[in-house]
This record gives sequence, C-alpha cells and structure tokens, in this order.
Amino acid sequence: MITPKGARRPVTLVTPPPIPRAAGSLPLLGHAVRLMRDNLAFIASLRENYGPLVEITLQPGTRTVIVQDPELVRTMLTDLGPSLDKGRFFEKMGQLLGRSVVTAAGQEHVRKRRQLQPAFARPEIARYVDIMRDEATAAVGTWETGRVLDVREAMVGLSLDMLAKTVFSGSLEESAFRRLRDDLSVVMNGVGARVMLPDWVERLPLPFNRRFDQAREAVRATIDRAVESLQASGRDTGDMLSLLLRATDEETGRPLTGDQISSEILTLAVAGTETTASVLSWVLYELARDPDVEARVLAELDEVLGEEPVAFGHITRLPYLKRVIDEALRLHHTGWLVTRRTVTETRLGAWTLPAGTELAYCQHALHRDPELYPDPLRFDPDRWLDSAEPPPTGAYLPFGAGRHKCIGDRFALTELVTAIATIVRRVRLGLAPGQTVRPVAQATVRPRTLLMTVRPREGAGGPRTGHAAA
Repeated sequence: MITPKGARRPVTLVTPPPIPRAAGSLPLLGHAVRLMRDNLAFIASLRENYGPLVEITLQPGTRTVIVQDPELVRTMLTDLGPSLDKGRFFEKMGQLLGRSVVTAAGQEHVRKRRQLQPAFARPEIARYVDIMRDEATAAVGTWETGRVLDVREAMVGLSLDMLAKTVFSGSLEESAFRRLRDDLSVVMNGVGARVMLPDWVERLPLPFNRRFDQAREAVRATIDRAVESLQASGRDTGDMLSLLLRATDEETGRPLTGDQISSEILTLAVAGTETTASVLSWVLYELARDPDVEARVLAELDEVLGEEPVAFGHITRLPYLKRVIDEALRLHHTGWLVTRRTVTETRLGAWTLPAGTELAYCQHALHRDPELYPDPLRFDPDRWLDSAEPPPTGAYLPFGAGRHKCIGDRFALTELVTAIATIVRRVRLGLAPGQTVRPVAQATVRPRTLLMTVRPREGAGGPRTGHAAA
C-alpha cells in the first residue's frame, strides 16, 4: 500500500503482553503460604521467572502487581508518585503510626513533611553527632572481652539509646524505653506478617493478634505519656519532640495535637530502631567476613580522625566507609516490600492498570539482580567508586525516590557512619563459629541470628585491657 504524499501514516499500536500471574496462589489465602514460608526467596523467584510486571495475591479480590523493572520502579515512585496512594504496607503500618509522614499521601504528606523538615536540617544533625558517638561509646563499654555478643540485639539497644537522646532527651525513664523496645519488636513483626496475610486473618481471636493489639496499645500509650509530660512541663529540651511541640498545622495554624505528635514520634522510633539496627548489624557482619575491607576502613579512620573521636566534620571525609555502607544498603537492604496503590486508571509503561491496583517493589531483590549488578552477592564497596559504571536509574533505591523519599536519609547515614566509626576503632568483632547467618524479613530484613565474639582493638581509639571500654 502506498501512502499519498502529505497523508499521515497509519499508527500501529503495539498491545503489551498480559501481566503474568505467579504460580502457587491458593483460594482464600492467595500467596500467603509461600510468602510466610520464605518471602525473600519467593520474591527473588519472581524476578527469575517473570518479566517486568507479575501479579501476586496478598488480599483475595485485590490485584497486586510486583514491579521488577528499575525504570518502571522509577516511574512509579517519581512520575506517578503524586497521583498514587501509599498502598498495603503503609496501610498496615498505619495501624501503629496513624496518619504520619510515612503513611500519608498527596498534599497531606507534603504538609507533614514540611513540619518535620527542620528536625533534619544540617545544624540539627551536626548537634546529634556528639550524642550518637557518646551512646555508641557507652554501649561498647558494656561488652566484655571474650563475650559472645548477640549483635542484632546489641544494635537494637544502641539504636534505642541514640533515639532516646536525639528524639526524647531523657523525657522517658529507662525502664519505659526498654518496654518500648520489646513492644515495638512485637508490633513490627506483626506488621510484616499482616502485609503477607489476607485481612480476614487479623480479625481472628488468635494469640498472635492479641499480642499485636496489646503491644500496639502499649507503644502508643508510652509515646502519648512522653508527649503529655513534655507538654505539661513547658520545657524545651532541644530534641525532636520539643521541635514538634513548637510546630503548627498548616491548615489550622494551631499547634499540632498530641495525637499528631505521637504519630510522628512513633515514625521516628520505628525508623530509628528497627531499620538502623538492621543496617548496623549487616555492616559489622561484612567487616567480620572480610578483613581487607575492615583494614581499609580502619586505615581511613586513622588517617582522617587521628587520635580524635568521630565528629560531624569528619562525616563527609570518610568516602571508603560511605561506600561500605552503600554496599551494605545494596546487598542487605532492610526493605523487602514497598507499596503504592492506583487511585484512578493509571498507565505504567505499556500497561494500563485499573483504579485500586496494588503496586509493589522489593528493594532487596532489585539490588541483587545479576542483570543490574555484576556478581551481585559479592560484597564489593569499590563498585561505588566514581570510576565504576553506575547502576541504571531506578536500580539503587536505599531511601526510595520521588516526593516520598525518606525524609531522614541524611540523619540515618550520619548515624550509621558515627556508630560504625566508633565501634570498629574500639573492638574487633569476629563471627562466632558454627553459625549460618541468614536474612529474615518481617517489617525489615535483618539477620535471623548474628553472634560475634568481642575482642579489644589495639591502636587509635581502642582499648587496651579488660572490658571493651577499659
């Protein structure tokens, strides 16, 4: 057929292939059995066996599409971000957090983000470094030489201590913080399970559900008491809680309500304990596995810090330690399922998705894709050198992307650098023999068990005898 001159050529529309459905779905349960058995392995298998999109069932009757192509993930988070709701994971987190900066979407999220932004400004973070370092030093001081340490539990304790001083400045008694840590652990494990299980399961009168409800109420009550106590005292302790007490609601111009403040503080508590503790644990694990990487970290610390303790001015002058943390965030990312939900009919790449479609991606699986990262299971900090080929856009998302990117990313990186720099100069942690360290994914991806033996570190910043802090 000859098209007359000046006439428009006919447009050929390419119909995308249908989105495949993952095998193994069961009536009433969907893919819950496979997810509960080993969620990380199941999600990894999707990347191996299906294309850029694959459908699974979390909630029978609701379509859940796993986005596996990095460019489509980027589109979902950035281009489509303002038009999407937060989805199932954040809905379940809302059972604990209420309407916080993490669970809110749209303009509500923008308002809440602006309210919290001053807490993460450079002067505030600089002030927190000394607090973080002192807490890390104190924690190491309790580790006896020769002791086998449960590193995951120790890092949760350290993260909680740093949280206590930067967020609450002693507004809660120590016993209340210990209860908060235990209750948070129950709730976060429960949130992880509730994402995978159909909604009807959480309405059953099961011990699992009762423990979750009791722990959630206890966590909320603990935070509420801290907020009420500081409100009543009228003191400004210079912490994040005091900052929120001074903040105003953009819509009403009035101070935030106690419930609003509690939701934001709980968000900081969750991010500042579970996530931070998991990343710290994985970094210490990798340093113990590779003496050469550990030696380079120590050499850089000695060169930059000399005999000084780590301070804010050092943070950006430790590029190798930063690459170690970047690689830990890639290989051991703590987020296993991040969700969004379409509000209207939505175009994602070549596919059109109806309103109410759950979208999700797995950072842990994305960061281990061999098509995106050569030899992906090898811990290699030098893959982040400026001279190395960068990963494709959307392939590395340690803190998310778009308007919902983690508001505390700079705070978190500062906390990680400060804690690691303090710990490794004082003690040498060696892997206890006979253990296999495996990841387990609940609300975060953490080591199931990580036991390490404490030895003193000779040299700059290190102890000489006795306890680790002697």
